[in-house]
Amino acid sequence: MTTATPETFDLQRIQKIRKWAIGLCLLAVVMLALFTTTWGGDGEAHEAVEAVGLGAIVISIVGRAWCSLYIGGRKKAEVVATGPYSLSRNPLYVFSYAGAFGVGAQTGSITIAALFVLIAVVVFHFTIAKEEAWLTAEFGEAYRDYMARTPRCGPDFSKWRDTDELSIKPRFFLTTIRDGLVFLLAIPIFEGVDWAQAAGWLPVLMRLP
Repeated sequence: MTTATPETFDLQRIQKIRKWAIGLCLLAVVMLALFTTTWGGDGEAHEAVEAVGLGAIVISIVGRAWCSLYIGGRKKAEVVATGPYSLSRNPLYVFSYAGAFGVGAQTGSITIAALFVLIAVVVFHFTIAKEEAWLTAEFGEAYRDYMARTPRCGPDFSKWRDTDELSIKPRFFLTTIRDGLVFLLAIPIFEGVDWAQAAGWLPVLMRLP
């Protein structure tokens, strides 16, 4: 392993910038959702999109928790290459994309759900690039070998490998569960938006698919 570099600090800064960037972008899309509705109103298609979105949120919460069992507290200490991290170098972000879709889908609009995913993909793309640069500098050849055999997002199920024992750090697992449950807030928030629009409290300026 190479000696730790000052870029450790920069990595933490990038994580903070990522959170602010994705938060501001998603806030902008939420503001859009306040004044839009779907083409068919609260019809079957609207309800179907919401149902699919709820499934995506559940998958995201469970998947992110699964990833945290392997990566929690280890990212800066070793190259984690088993479990979900044998299929993809960034499975936690992949499951976050599912969560972003699920949150946007609670509007009943495929367009807004796609915007949520696009924002997540763009912001995480730059985050992943910075993290990979730091991990390469930190772990050298070990991480370059891992990059060579494992797709950035994937997943490639033919690469699956696991370990017989896993040391779990409950604090990281519970924190990931807590963060994932925040996605569920999209349900009452957007149901409230639908109710406010139906009551005439919020004007509908645009209809989206």
